[in-house]
Amino acid sequence: MAAVAGVSDTGAPTAGTGAPIRVLIVDDDALVRAGLAMILGGATDIAVVGEASDGAEVAAAVRSYAPDVVLMDIRMPRLDGLAATEGLRRRPEPPEVIVLTTFHADEYVLRALRAGASGFLLKDTPPAEILRAVRRVAVGEPMLSPAVTRRLIDHVSDTGADGRRRYALELLGRLSEREREVAVAVGRGKSNAEISGELFMSVATVKAHVSRVLTKLELNNRVQVALLAHDAGLTLP
Repeated sequence: MAAVAGVSDTGAPTAGTGAPIRVLIVDDDALVRAGLAMILGGATDIAVVGEASDGAEVAAAVRSYAPDVVLMDIRMPRLDGLAATEGLRRRPEPPEVIVLTTFHADEYVLRALRAGASGFLLKDTPPAEILRAVRRVAVGEPMLSPAVTRRLIDHVSDTGADGRRRYALELLGRLSEREREVAVAVGRGKSNAEISGELFMSVATVKAHVSRVLTKLELNNRVQVALLAHDAGLTLP
């Protein structure tokens, strides 16, 4: 992870110094790659270190360029972004992944998030939002709202929903009561500061609980915690 400016619990960038965020762009459309490179290249705290045109090139590109964040197209001809994301997340200390799509509710997007992607962006997302997303995931902050997560899950046909719910409840059963409360709050899209106020604990304690939840459940990021809480049916009003 780059030593970069941080992000507050409200999502706003905070002051910081250090190396720029290293970004790898993966898309089979040269025009999309050029457009993203132009957007990202205009930011002083972000550096596009490499490009790839297919998921099959991702592993070698990550070894060569050591990116902090990968912008990953979902649909590519040889190896799609889902398989490439799954491969990356199995690496020790993998880069963060943001998947790119032209669809709001794409089954592949949901699968990529379950595989460990930190979020997704539509290819027509405004430049300022693309920059904000890269900065957020580079410091380990989620960029997917609970409303978007809910719409994705509701829109995608999931014939294994009952089995997934049982599995999610079984996994969450590994947690202490307090850790489970934190996991559900993460699933509802609460920031660390909001969880702190809601559960009457310090922000540092919230962060420690989140870290233990990720370790106990063998998950990569808060998005996966949120999806697990959604699968378990624990985030509904």
